[in-house]
Amino acid sequence: MNTSNAKYAIVVGIDGSGESLRAVRWAAAAARLRHEPLHIVYGFAPLSGFYGAGMPVLQNAYDDLVRAGERVVAEAVGAAREITGEHVRITSEMPNEPAAPLLVERSRNARMIALGSSGTGGFTGMLIGSTTVAVSAHAACPVVVVRGRDAESGPVVVGVDGSPSGERALAMAFEEACRRETPLVAVHVWSDDQFTGFYGSLPLALDWEEIERDEQRLLAERLAGWQEEYPDVKVERVVVRDRPRHQLVEWSGQAQLVVVGSRGRGGFTGLLLGSTSQALIHHAECPVMVVRP
Repeated sequence: MNTSNAKYAIVVGIDGSGESLRAVRWAAAAARLRHEPLHIVYGFAPLSGFYGAGMPVLQNAYDDLVRAGERVVAEAVGAAREITGEHVRITSEMPNEPAAPLLVERSRNARMIALGSSGTGGFTGMLIGSTTVAVSAHAACPVVVVRGRDAESGPVVVGVDGSPSGERALAMAFEEACRRETPLVAVHVWSDDQFTGFYGSLPLALDWEEIERDEQRLLAERLAGWQEEYPDVKVERVVVRDRPRHQLVEWSGQAQLVVVGSRGRGGFTGLLLGSTSQALIHHAECPVMVVRP
């Protein structure tokens, strides 16, 4: 098994599920597109979820689990190599550590992490795995949740809200659109609550058309510098009065990637994932990149 102490470019977490193999293929395509290394991580903690895990374990049983884990890693490496050919360096590791904290640690030296939308654990009917939620909330680099359809065409869509994580998401979205040679759709959503308060009481008569023009100017200002840096990226601006999660989930039906900040201007202080990013990693119809500040 290959390991590397160098800084990683693209990391993908696996667990033996079909969803994690989809994440491997997405990550391999991203590594090929960037001509960057791919690192496959299997958090191998086979006894951590079992009652009585502190009791002695028969060596033969443990050896069987190790061999099964090695087969999982070999299958993932093979799936990645089918995508990359011999042009991308692929490394792998299978430490005896729980997946979520391991991947968060690897994120400190990674450009991005890719994960499947659900894994081998959890409860039947859950829309997304606990590891995916934990890594999306705590990773030090962007996290791509590979879900929905296999989208190789369509625009990159980004939610623009002016928050610190939203600004970083905008930078990543322009980079992705440029690399993929595809248009970028910048979606800026505003709602009545911004102007009427939580309970919808109107303190004064509001000119909704003027508010919309102000929001369009705000979006133009956010995009101006990035359009100068990426002049070849065609940008479509969308300003709409709605909820961000509604619009972005709808746009995910025609996008190849949706990029969103980990949390926006609303919500409660201390939340690591906002309602919009939560909704997307559960319901989007294409892969979602969650970007922290």
